[in-house]
Amino acid sequence: MSRFLNYKADHILFWLLTIFFHGYTQLDLIERGGLVVFILEIVIRNGLLAISIYLILLKAIPALTNGKVLKGTSILFGSLLFYAVMKNFHDLFLYERLSMKGEYSIFHRTFYNGSIVLFYTAFATTLYLSKQWFQQREEIRKMEVEKLNTELNYLRAQMNPHFLFNSINTIFFQIDKGNAAARDTLNKFSDLLRYQLYECNRPEIPIEKELHYLKNYIDLQRLRMNENFKIEFLVDDSLRNFSLPPLLLLPFVENAFKHVSHFSQKPNEILIQIIKQEHQLILLVSNTKDESVEPTTHGGIGLANIQRRLNLIYEQRHELLTSKGVDRFEIKLSIPVI
Repeated sequence: MSRFLNYKADHILFWLLTIFFHGYTQLDLIERGGLVVFILEIVIRNGLLAISIYLILLKAIPALTNGKVLKGTSILFGSLLFYAVMKNFHDLFLYERLSMKGEYSIFHRTFYNGSIVLFYTAFATTLYLSKQWFQQREEIRKMEVEKLNTELNYLRAQMNPHFLFNSINTIFFQIDKGNAAARDTLNKFSDLLRYQLYECNRPEIPIEKELHYLKNYIDLQRLRMNENFKIEFLVDDSLRNFSLPPLLLLPFVENAFKHVSHFSQKPNEILIQIIKQEHQLILLVSNTKDESVEPTTHGGIGLANIQRRLNLIYEQRHELLTSKGVDRFEIKLSIPVI
């Protein structure tokens, strides 16, 4: 039904012209058989034609494009045969009504009706495929523009890396050598920046580097939390020797830290688990939440933007599920491993 709702002016125009042309060629039926016979001819002929055409457009063509040749071919020829047989029955009724049964030839009517349905089906299919081709080209163009804009925004957001790392080195040497914790924290922060500035300009990155980045990020976040927070980061040992787009997993981890609860009388939890099952990488992120303090924005614009990026990269070959409980929010992401 959703496909029919998407058809607008082009389908209306097609059927108006088809019905008008057919009605014009059958005007003599009004004099020979009356207005009722004329209306029946218009309604039955174009109704049967519409059934055959839309069966082919909505069922046969998708089946053929998905490799289901037998199903698609059966629907295609079945639709054509349906029109020819049903129109033949109507033509027989029409000839009897006009007292012309002696002039009825089943061979002639079958050939004529078959030619009609073939012509209109071929014409409608050509229009349909042309529209699909144009829409796909527009979608590709939009994706290319979006990709260029993303790259441009990324370049604009970059700071001068030499200035940045020189400043970090200066701060590092200003910290007392006895303050190992501060030096270690600054090193982790430096690794995060180095990864974003130098590693993430490639389309794909080794999973090992992405996991190291996530570990540093989580370690830095731990420093902001007190003993009432329980943070677990579990990684499957089999996660190695493949690549994925950089910073693909980070937004889900950031989302958990951003929206985690801040209970004072019970633990606040964040669980991040990354596993590999067959040819799928699965990310599980869950965190406790407290809606009584501040309305959660989970599932808002942020996740919508992430979903858009996943669609651009994986073209519906991924799965993103979210679950909201009374005091917990969970995300499950599954992407193919290449």
